[in-house]
Amino acid sequence: MIASETRCRRPLTGRTVLICLIAFFAVISIVNGIMIRAAISTFGGVETGSAFQAGQAFKYDIEAARAQQSRHWQVKANVRRADGGTLVEIDARDESGKPLAGLEAVASLHRPTDRRGDLAIVLGEEGAGRFRGTGPAAIGQWDLLIDLSRNGERLFRSRNRVILN
Repeated sequence: MIASETRCRRPLTGRTVLICLIAFFAVISIVNGIMIRAAISTFGGVETGSAFQAGQAFKYDIEAARAQQSRHWQVKANVRRADGGTLVEIDARDESGKPLAGLEAVASLHRPTDRRGDLAIVLGEEGAGRFRGTGPAAIGQWDLLIDLSRNGERLFRSRNRVILN
């Protein structure tokens, strides 16, 4: 006889099958719980709080974009890392190339994937149509949002993808 045949095998009973099934589904449930918690805790939120209100504002946004395009403004932005932070410089000129005076500028950096990391950049006017400001250090891929307004009315909006190293 062969030595392996002399060993006594445990019979497969109903109790063994039950324990194996319970262990299998317990492992599946634990992994599902971990994955659900990870998904919920890392989700930064929906793009729009209310789709209805966003739809109502769409007509206004289209009119503002057409008015902005008809002005033919030339707005250039320079974004770079400097002095341990992020430096944003904006130069705004009209269609003939003259600096635009009397504007308020607001800039912010938005993470493309997660709102929780958005950063506001405080801009100061350095002269007619020239703005400069710094914000916290921001390495990575960002959307630079620039708003130019006069007397509370937004006249220009720009959103551009930038990569800061």
